[in-house]
Amino acid sequence: MKIYRTILEMQNASRAVRNEGREIGFTPTMGYLHEGHLSLVREAKKKDQNVGVSIYVNPTQFCPGEDFERYPREEARDFTLLEKENVDWIFLPSNEEIYPDGFSTYIEPPSSSRGWCGDSRPGHFRGVCTIIAILLNIVRPTRMYLGQKDAQQAAVIRRLVKDLRFGTDIVVCPTVRESDGLAMSSRNTYLSYEERRSALILYETLLNGIECYHGGECDAEMILLKGAEKIKAVPEVKPDYLGIVHPDTFQSVKTIEDGNLYIGSIYIGKTRLIDNMIFQREG
Repeated sequence: MKIYRTILEMQNASRAVRNEGREIGFTPTMGYLHEGHLSLVREAKKKDQNVGVSIYVNPTQFCPGEDFERYPREEARDFTLLEKENVDWIFLPSNEEIYPDGFSTYIEPPSSSRGWCGDSRPGHFRGVCTIIAILLNIVRPTRMYLGQKDAQQAAVIRRLVKDLRFGTDIVVCPTVRESDGLAMSSRNTYLSYEERRSALILYETLLNGIECYHGGECDAEMILLKGAEKIKAVPEVKPDYLGIVHPDTFQSVKTIEDGNLYIGSIYIGKTRLIDNMIFQREG
């Protein structure tokens, strides 16, 4: 497993792989890896001859007062996990590599960034679009693998890649969950035992909405009202948003159809968690 810490090293390695006619599978991460990240790597190993991961805690996608400084970082642990997965390389740039003195160009995110996480985290998607564009230009992957948990981010990136003609296929993989249903997240480490139990209300709320849809309910407002009541019943939890949206535009829908998303975000103490589920009737 190779470690590349400079843009030039990564560009040279990518060029060599592409010149050999091999396809590159790439997963961008902020480190402190969990099974969700590793599931993306495993999916890439099925499709691509060369598989790599970036680890970079991107400062421009954090808003003032968020957890940039305390975001968990454990390089040696991440290396061990990726080595076990037989990853070919890790790109581990510094802030100085990505944002050198004089850097002043940022990408305006598409309309799918409006509302939801875009409202809760002003400037977040501007930072996401900028770093993804930088990474795609450096790595030049055949495919990039993203998790369904960050559904709005995935929609924004799909649009970015399409509009700016990056030529990379975006593969969105299912959310990986803990045994009790909580969506895996590096930020779960912030939660105390009691907070961890309270956090399950988001999963339970979304699941209840999906079950209502399976039972024949198509009225988004009805499902959202029930969801808001469930979350309100847990005093330790502060709701951020609940919505039912189109998976590409992230516009709210009134009548639910297969493929629409039930999205939610909550605060527990200072920790913000997000999750979503896909409405899909069996058969």
